[in-house]
Amino acid sequence: MASSFDWWAREGHRGTPVVVKMENPNWAMVELEGPSEEEFLLSPDPISRRDKAHNKNARQLTWVLLLKAHRAAGCLTSLAATALGLASAIRRRVSLGHTDHDDGQEPAELAASAEDTREAESLALKSRFYSCIKVFLWVSLVLLGFEVAAYFKGWHFGSSSPQWQYLLAAPVGMNMKDIFNLLYSKWILIRVVYFAPPLQFLANVCIVLFLIQSLDRLVLCLGCFWIRLKKIKPVAKPDLADPESGQSGYFPMVLVQIPMCNEKEVYHQSIAAVCNLDWPKKSLLIQILDDSDDPTTQLLIKEEVQKWQQEGANIVYRHRLIREGYKAGNLKSAMNCSSAKDYEFTAIFDADFQPSSDFLKQTIPYFKDNDEVGLVQARWSFVNKDENLLTRLQNINLAFHFEVEQQVNGIFINFFGFNGTAGVWRIKALEDAGGWLERTTVEDMDIAVRAHLHGWKFVFLNDVECLCELPESYEAYRKQQHRWHSGPMQLFRLCLPDIIRSKISFWKKFNLIFLFFLLRKLILPFYSFTLFCIILPMTMFIPEAELPAWVVCYIPATMSFLNILPAPKSFPFIVPYLLFENTMSVTKFNAMISGLFQLGSAYEWIVTKKSGRSSEGDLTDFVKQEPNKHQRGISVPDLVEIQQQEEQKASRKKKHNRIYMKELSLAFLLLTASARSLLSAQGIHFYFLLFQGISFLLVGLDLIGEQVE
Repeated sequence: MASSFDWWAREGHRGTPVVVKMENPNWAMVELEGPSEEEFLLSPDPISRRDKAHNKNARQLTWVLLLKAHRAAGCLTSLAATALGLASAIRRRVSLGHTDHDDGQEPAELAASAEDTREAESLALKSRFYSCIKVFLWVSLVLLGFEVAAYFKGWHFGSSSPQWQYLLAAPVGMNMKDIFNLLYSKWILIRVVYFAPPLQFLANVCIVLFLIQSLDRLVLCLGCFWIRLKKIKPVAKPDLADPESGQSGYFPMVLVQIPMCNEKEVYHQSIAAVCNLDWPKKSLLIQILDDSDDPTTQLLIKEEVQKWQQEGANIVYRHRLIREGYKAGNLKSAMNCSSAKDYEFTAIFDADFQPSSDFLKQTIPYFKDNDEVGLVQARWSFVNKDENLLTRLQNINLAFHFEVEQQVNGIFINFFGFNGTAGVWRIKALEDAGGWLERTTVEDMDIAVRAHLHGWKFVFLNDVECLCELPESYEAYRKQQHRWHSGPMQLFRLCLPDIIRSKISFWKKFNLIFLFFLLRKLILPFYSFTLFCIILPMTMFIPEAELPAWVVCYIPATMSFLNILPAPKSFPFIVPYLLFENTMSVTKFNAMISGLFQLGSAYEWIVTKKSGRSSEGDLTDFVKQEPNKHQRGISVPDLVEIQQQEEQKASRKKKHNRIYMKELSLAFLLLTASARSLLSAQGIHFYFLLFQGISFLLVGLDLIGEQVE
């Protein structure tokens, strides 16, 4: 080593090294040393030894502090860059995105172009709902200005602070020129006397509903735990034998129905799946019930049916000239066909569902020698549950629905809501219940309730899964949830007299009215939206009305933990799940109101958008590997058709993400309330409002789920 660097070599072996590593690769790694044993042993003066050690430790501490400062500066720089990137993304989304009104039109234009009174009623409801949210937002902004000014004056008022009493007494000897003091004192008087009591009463009501609903969730989870502990499962008869092999067995006549409407992306996989069902062909009839209004889609589906007919499948294609009643009307029309009269059971699959080949062999045995069973329902599994954050959160919700709600209700009370697909019905039960009715958009729940009132029992199979697809965009998911939450309230109004007059037991009536409809379909969206989106922000500006910390944080966290137990791999998403569920309460609350009061949007039926990406990916691999064989899933000539479809999609106008104004307004309301909470130093309330506001902001800008141009 060169002599000029000898001092570094000598010093490098002394003392105890302390290595400080910086995360930023642009910064060097610095080695700091403590005093060696020689410095303590050779120095004759202990005071000088202590001074030298003290001076050296001070220098090392200075270096450490400098490095910490550099690291903090780097973090601030990265945070600033992230904030700028987010702001840029928001700016682009605002400039390019469309509002949640159809085609970006203004409400007045939509109202003028509405040909149906239901559309006008739906538009009026959305406008009133949005106006109420805007009123809360503007009031919160004005009140925040008051609170900030009062804070800088040193008035730190809260629900537990008695300082407001002194301010109320101040106007007696106050200088009348101080207008702000007068206005603020009057505001305190108004909120204490007039606003706080009703707000606290509403908060207490929501808290009680919240606790009742949480207790229901806890009981369901305990029931699921008991089922797992005792290994309780529905009992079926022995495996079936194939009559074509010369053995006797139970192979009743089964009608398989696939209702679809403009399902261009997924019709291949569903048709292929049902055509490969392992069931005697003489006992199986497949109906493709196509309600598509697109001539190209009709032609493609018809050609696919013809291909499978050539393969020997007993499959027919039906298309209605008059599309009335949506899915219920389609199924009702198919059941009236002469070809369906001789069948005992019907299996129903939506266009994106792919049952396994042994699906009927796993479900039909539960009907054998058990004439009271009217429905056997299988659970869903998803091909795209890990596609994006939105599909992951949906998987948490649906895993709890099937694993806990459906399974517990099926085991203990033999009743649950039919999921509309992946189920097998006894046709006699359908006829006894009155058949498919077109009065609601939840025809599956409607037929299930009516069959239950006539004494039929349901069986849920948690270990039999049927593959399907989750909505990947927030727009599709939002429309799906609106239908799923408006329809039950619409059905509740229609079924309530029949439930009361029915001959079922009092417990079953209580379960239908209170638990099935009111608690899980009405109370849940009501208190979620009212408590966390309106009452909580307002209590920040009216601190005399309080929400305890256990309501804001601990109970929701516990319930989210229970909800996520059926999907343990999704545990890292427990916080986004909690925030997203509160965000979705806006859509669910709006849907619940429209269904309860029979408004126009309760009758809307929009087919959930499918991507079908899994089938296309499988097709590409199939063509490369097996070019000369017909495989389950799709046929070779369809590759040309899909390529043509992709070219047509590429030539179409680019689709823009939407901007959802209600969610954005609530985002600013919650962020404004979080600023007020910060002034009053309310920790848990501040963090909840902050993160919930950010969640509403991301959803309002359509930054969750599938991203398009």
